[in-house]
Amino acid sequence: MTRRNLGLFTALALSVGLTACGSGVEGIPVPQPIDMAHITRPETPNTALAAPAGFTPTPDILTPVYDRSANELYASVIEAAERQPRTYLLKRYDDLKQVHFVERIAVFGFPDLIAVQVLDDGPGRSRLVIWSRSVYGSWDFGVNRRRVQHWLAVIAGDKS
Repeated sequence: MTRRNLGLFTALALSVGLTACGSGVEGIPVPQPIDMAHITRPETPNTALAAPAGFTPTPDILTPVYDRSANELYASVIEAAERQPRTYLLKRYDDLKQVHFVERIAVFGFPDLIAVQVLDDGPGRSRLVIWSRSVYGSWDFGVNRRRVQHWLAVIAGDKS
């Protein structure tokens, strides 16, 4: 067996093993709330962070200030996420306006984790932080970034 074939075989066997262990949220531990301002991002390029300008850690994608209350934006985030294929709610922390999802990749069923928090920015204004990251692998082929960009477009009302 060539090295390439061995790699493909390993990926296939791993995906069968992972999907056989469960689907949706099965096998994924319930996340605790995250202090989004103190995220420790891995050195591997398998995450994407969207946040307002000036946010720490530095975001990959800048999010605007929304002309919606924090409660309205939080409801929009949950609604948008629930419309995404293979995306499942893991845990809501409504008091923090923070919600966690898992999305299963279409081909192999690998889980990616998405944490979202809405920040109150005064009456009728709010900000948004989205952190999407792969559970397995060190490179995501840009999947997390594209996911975050798509979610932002859906939340803005540009896509479904």
